[in-house]
Amino acid sequence: MAENLVNTPEVQGLLDKLSGQDQAAGDARLKAVIRRIMGDLFATIDEFDLTDNEVWGALNYAAAGSGEFGLWAAGLGLERYLDIRADAIDAGHGVTGGTPRTIEGPLYVAGAPETQGFARLDDGADDGKGEVLIMHGQVRDVAGKPLANAKVEVWHANTLGNYSYFDQTQSAFNLRRTIYADSEGRYAFRSIVPVGYACPPGGSTEGILKAIGRHGNRPAHIHFFISAHGHRHLTTQINIEGDPYLHDDFAYATRDDLIPPVNHAGNGDLGAKYGVSDPFAEIEFDFVLQAATDAAEEDASTRQRAAA
Repeated sequence: MAENLVNTPEVQGLLDKLSGQDQAAGDARLKAVIRRIMGDLFATIDEFDLTDNEVWGALNYAAAGSGEFGLWAAGLGLERYLDIRADAIDAGHGVTGGTPRTIEGPLYVAGAPETQGFARLDDGADDGKGEVLIMHGQVRDVAGKPLANAKVEVWHANTLGNYSYFDQTQSAFNLRRTIYADSEGRYAFRSIVPVGYACPPGGSTEGILKAIGRHGNRPAHIHFFISAHGHRHLTTQINIEGDPYLHDDFAYATRDDLIPPVNHAGNGDLGAKYGVSDPFAEIEFDFVLQAATDAAEEDASTRQRAAA
């Protein structure tokens, strides 16, 4: 349109009303956020001259695909943007060091069994199919002090790229555990080397990615929540080196400092300690936590998560 419709008194008045700006009651910050979001949406409709059918088609698509909003947040870069923004805020405050954050993804499940020091994550169903993995390391603060009893929550996909709870063919909490580190901040687990996965075929995420010429594949990775009293909660994941999608992740989660080397030859002493024969895959990776500046930083975000 020749006229900037959004800036007309009629539409500006509508934005004030729909966001509650003309009412004394309500949260002022929320009103301002809603006004901006709806104003930007109106401006997008106007700029691209979207038809009614295109607008309603988008809303219908979003409603039908609401079960995949967590994947939308990853695939459309929202989660990555939040990490970029958090990194920029840290840089502005002179905060350095610590293990890099990266996206959580939508597949965490609360309530995984808890163990001390070591856990076996897999239920044995993939014995002979996947490569045995032992991952171990230490949780420390930025000064190098071990964080005794740090909480290490870990979850990953099986050899088919599927996650327990969401995949009903797997046993409950397969490939999910909560490990409390020992007095030296050390943790270890036995599992299988995961493979990458693609977003659900025929789903709304795949549909929107295909429509804009993108794929929906993720490289093999292992998710972590790391927490300790007085320290920032860390949401991160490591990638498995050599994966063909390592630097072409549809969720933009790959970070160079989160690609540890994988020793596929095994380690006799380590294997003997955990009852595994050579060869097996070994990953050694230490997590470094920043000190929290307030109690809220010790907790994960308030996003909706599954619980079993």
